[in-house]
Amino acid sequence: MSRDGGEGPLPIEDYALIGDCRSAALVGRNGSIDWLCLPRFDSDACFAALLGNRTHGRFRIAPTSPAPRVRRTYRNGTLVLETEFETEEGTAVVIDFMVWGASQPTLVRLVQGRQGRVAMELDLVVRFDYGRTIPWVTQLEDGSGISAIGGPHALVFRTPVALRGEDMATRGHFSVGEGQTIPFVLGYWSSNERVPPALDAMHALGRTEAHWRQWSRRMREAGEWTEPVRRSLLTLKALTYEPTGGMVAAPTTSLPEALGGTRNWDYRYCWLRDATLTLVALMEAGYFDEAAAWRDWLHRSVAGSPEQVQIMYGIGGERRLSEWEAAWLPGYEGARPVRIGNAAAEQRQLDVYGEVMDALHHAREGGLPLAHAPWALQQAVMEHLEAMWEEPDDGIWEVRGGRRHFVHSKVMAWVAFDRVVRDAETYGLPAPITRWRALVRRMHEEICARGFDTTKNSFTQSYGSPALDASLLMIPVVGFLPPDDPRVAGTVAAIERELLVDGFVRRYRTDDGVDGLPPGEGMFLACSFWLADVYSMQGRMREAQAMFERLLALRNDVGLLAEEYDPRAKRQVGNFPQAFSHLALVGTALNLVARGPAQTRSRRGRKNWTH
Repeated sequence: MSRDGGEGPLPIEDYALIGDCRSAALVGRNGSIDWLCLPRFDSDACFAALLGNRTHGRFRIAPTSPAPRVRRTYRNGTLVLETEFETEEGTAVVIDFMVWGASQPTLVRLVQGRQGRVAMELDLVVRFDYGRTIPWVTQLEDGSGISAIGGPHALVFRTPVALRGEDMATRGHFSVGEGQTIPFVLGYWSSNERVPPALDAMHALGRTEAHWRQWSRRMREAGEWTEPVRRSLLTLKALTYEPTGGMVAAPTTSLPEALGGTRNWDYRYCWLRDATLTLVALMEAGYFDEAAAWRDWLHRSVAGSPEQVQIMYGIGGERRLSEWEAAWLPGYEGARPVRIGNAAAEQRQLDVYGEVMDALHHAREGGLPLAHAPWALQQAVMEHLEAMWEEPDDGIWEVRGGRRHFVHSKVMAWVAFDRVVRDAETYGLPAPITRWRALVRRMHEEICARGFDTTKNSFTQSYGSPALDASLLMIPVVGFLPPDDPRVAGTVAAIERELLVDGFVRRYRTDDGVDGLPPGEGMFLACSFWLADVYSMQGRMREAQAMFERLLALRNDVGLLAEEYDPRAKRQVGNFPQAFSHLALVGTALNLVARGPAQTRSRRGRKNWTH
């Protein structure tokens, strides 16, 4: 929806996230919910005005007065969102949350009068299957609302406001006075079951708010960055699928990396590339239960034949993530195609082996108990990696322009062997230690010889290529080389020259055709945080803090970040909110105030720094 309630979508940064660790919704500044995932992040029950227009589903509650003044905030330490609308007649606030602990995902919107009397309007357009399926709508027998059924999916909507059907939508007008609260409750149910009973909205608010505040209080302080870190951790928790412990990269699909472009991907899955960063950030912030749940999801998902390890999985560990296009949706601001599923799941990425082994290594060192089974699985996976680490792969960024010998991939393969050798030595675990230790040395020597360009004085994106890649910033972070090594310094300088744009870091150049996609994307926010991490490791604290503060300034008014930032349009781009960005924010903040994830990970490789 546009700012004035028209047909176009809001800027990405004008949305806020609410969720219950099973499902999620994006709430716009104009009072419209344009993206709703029910009953889980990746369900086809999703309705999607964000990728189409209001006819593809939305739930808007807003004043009838044009251009009200809008202020919004999360209640402190919670995922309860308040949007305040100030009109000439008075002030009303819409309180949005998803009920914690409900038997089925339930969205509650409370309209409260703060001053005067405000005329409001309701517009509910229910569409399932990404806005395609129009449900059958009937009134509830007790007159408390309506039900909407489409195939296996159903919603029940209850409110004391009088409702009417109009143009395949449900509408209503009402007013709210000072001290008055009017509830609107939208609940999911499977159409073959009974309609769920009504709930007490105010009681649900108290229970939900108490849950989130109790969860937030467990966080370790992060100095002056405590509040940004707390908001990021709450966002990450909201992106966690509670039944399995998996964390989705984002709750959305096909929000474009370049406005109007084709780099539109489905991010409602769990990437192994996030494994170590997630585990270490959670443990160092004090959330060991969540770290253990993520570790368990990780182990279950990769279990099976080592040859079938994928780069990403579904929230339950699902492997078949077939990609298709929703042709009936015009896409966010015309960015097409709208993709459901992700074909990158079929790619080969050597870096995921390093992420998995590093994560399990940190779990052991952090005191998270591991059964014997993970080590047997690790051994089998490492034997597979030993046989194929010298082959080309598709790289961390999932380029679709052919496989190459990506330097970051080789470094992370080295990390995999380095960590399992350390665990075998430290914990007396069975392994061919002598052979793998020799392989660690040989890999290190090869990467330094073939991945470093002496003319450019920098490591490069792939063997034999002069191109740069921001993933090279991970070389000191994972302990491959010390941060003061001349080769690291040269690489950082080269990235500053070629990939630093308007003060932010791009992943790689997209105008040379090497990734098989049209040019154009924003500045990748996680990469900018990585540069701040390396600055801090090199003792360049002023530059590290300046970069961090510049990145914090990109957050929207409620503290959320997308995947990327377009410095020319001055807008957030990519799927939203993005776990990778918030994980990187947490890590950099902890690195700036104490020994954080970067220092913890780099410690692991120090004995190899003589190579």
